Amino acid sequence: MTVKKIFLSEDEMPTQWYNVAPDIPNGLHPPLDPSTNQPMGPDKLSAIFPMNILEQEMSSESWIDIPQPVLDVYKIWRPSPLIRADNLERAIGTKAKIYFKNEGVSPAGSHKPNSAVAQAYYNKEAGIKRIATETGAGQWGSALSFATSKFGLQCKVYMVRISFDQKPYRKSMMNTYGAEIVASPSQETEFGRQILAQNPDSNGSLGIAISEAVIDAASREDTNYALGSVLNHVILHQSIIGLEAKKQLEKIGATPDVVIGCCGGGSNFGGIAGPFLRDKLDGKMIRLLGVEPASCPTLTKGKLAYDFGDVAQTTPLLYMHTLGHDFMPAGIHAGGLRYHGMAPIVSAMVRENLVETISVHQLECFEAGRLFAKTEGIIPAPETCHAIRAAIIEATKDKEEPKTILFNFSGHGMLDLASYDKFYAGALHDYEYPESAIADALANLPVIN
Repeated sequence: MTVKKIFLSEDEMPTQWYNVAPDIPNGLHPPLDPSTNQPMGPDKLSAIFPMNILEQEMSSESWIDIPQPVLDVYKIWRPSPLIRADNLERAIGTKAKIYFKNEGVSPAGSHKPNSAVAQAYYNKEAGIKRIATETGAGQWGSALSFATSKFGLQCKVYMVRISFDQKPYRKSMMNTYGAEIVASPSQETEFGRQILAQNPDSNGSLGIAISEAVIDAASREDTNYALGSVLNHVILHQSIIGLEAKKQLEKIGATPDVVIGCCGGGSNFGGIAGPFLRDKLDGKMIRLLGVEPASCPTLTKGKLAYDFGDVAQTTPLLYMHTLGHDFMPAGIHAGGLRYHGMAPIVSAMVRENLVETISVHQLECFEAGRLFAKTEGIIPAPETCHAIRAAIIEATKDKEEPKTILFNFSGHGMLDLASYDKFYAGALHDYEYPESAIADALANLPVIN
């Protein structure tokens, strides 16, 4: 009899996060101060981040304790279930076993609260009263709004304009948790006003929204900035996904042959795949597969280089796969995957040939999401559809191969139904970013001497 769901008790929930950075061969390149091109220490970053977060960002420790107040909030939804997608397996006619880690059970409906709760807690401990942030699809904004409400902080969210227009109920969720939301580019920062003056109809981008949130945080003593992906400490917090999944697979005597996550900034892929890196380095035949949209091909067509994390060039220089900080992505409906850069940790894993990457188109992802909903009963977020599509590709390469596939179901799509409406109406189209446009964006990368 097939075991459908594998659970952990609250007592079995990990009490430490796993820091994958020390295990990556040849390590990470340090962030650079753009004014000097020299490694940047925590002193300059302390204007917008609490010191305990910066210690995690730069830590060489493999294991970091999860504070009890964070664990207490995690217990609202964690440990999350590991589920066998046996109905999907039968529908596609494969002998592969497909498991998904269901992060859609969180209050915000995605994996994002794993880091949002931790960041809200550490800012509260540092005496901060207010947090400014950006959000693409709205999942990070929803998660941080939830987290700040748990710790009594104010939250200001700069939401990418195209998603602000596409996803009205994400705004309702953030408002319910007490956050203030504005469309980015906005009239609330000088940089936002500059962008709107150049293009009043700008769709916005995560790079622009990050700029506005950083500028907001730097302008107020009571405010810090929080980022939902890319940085080392975010991937650290997300490691709880893969750590739980390992325990759950061990309960049924299974080991994954391939671990899959969708890639935007790198947090949910790093969270599911990172904890399996040591096994891979120890010789286990585990493939780590990151999947991204063809319209924003950071890993598959970007360049590994130092670049800014935002359009206004307010961030440190990060050594990462990038399409260029002024890259303007197409208005696809996977808003959480429209980022020009990739986490330095994920970029380093790709550099060392520890991670494989593929890109997929929008329509095939929505088809995969629809099939998943019809077979497994859960409507996935557009971002999550990319991981589902990759899992189907893996499971049907050789339908007779009895491989074990694990993917991160990073969020449900119940607040993304407008995207499905457009899909069913034939209003969505595939879009592959032109090589010439990528070359133009990469031409403006910072020059590092």
